[in-house]
Amino acid sequence: MSTLIDIPRTACFKDGEIVIVMESGAELRFPVSESPRLAKGNSKQLNHIELSPFGIHWPDLDEDLSFRGIAEGDYGQSRTKH
Repeated sequence: MSTLIDIPRTACFKDGEIVIVMESGAELRFPVSESPRLAKGNSKQLNHIELSPFGIHWPDLDEDLSFRGIAEGDYGQSRTKH
């Protein structure tokens, strides 16, 4: 079992990327174009971000991503169901 020990401090949309700055100073970044829902958003929607200890939420776009998923490269891609 893994426990997140770093705490998110800020998140924003900048230069085509979502940038999350953690309390330690570490950054998580990913291109908006990698997320189907986020790719449809405008700057205002993409900057309307809510942080929790475990993830990030865009209320205007109805999208939620976990920090664990982001760190593993999961940006809300469509998954093929088998």
